[in-house]
Amino acid sequence: MVHRNFMKLQPVQTAGENIFTAYGEGYVSINAVRYNSNLIILPERLIPNWTQATFDTLGIADFELLATLDTEIILLGTGKQLRFPRPQLLQPLIEAHKGLEVMSIHAACRTYNVLISEGRKVAAALIFS
Repeated sequence: MVHRNFMKLQPVQTAGENIFTAYGEGYVSINAVRYNSNLIILPERLIPNWTQATFDTLGIADFELLATLDTEIILLGTGKQLRFPRPQLLQPLIEAHKGLEVMSIHAACRTYNVLISEGRKVAAALIFS
């Protein structure tokens, strides 16, 4: 028996904005295009391969990039599990007055879509490893 571990997300009302349309083991789909490497999604653009780091090797430069995004909140998807980054990495976000929510990738996909549907300025930064 083959078990497929994926979730198709219901489309939200967005006018040409990037949304998550599905996710599964080791991938997400944005506007029906599949991705399986670290990325940042914003309503108006994608930043594929935003870092080559794994969760354990994330550096200050990765968070400095997040701090430059035109957004009020950043959802950090940390793989299948909830993992918190080292506190010193958060300094660029604190200085830029950016909110950060840490969650699994799947929770980040669902939360991003809800916030987009509410017209919020949100970004999701996903770390697959």
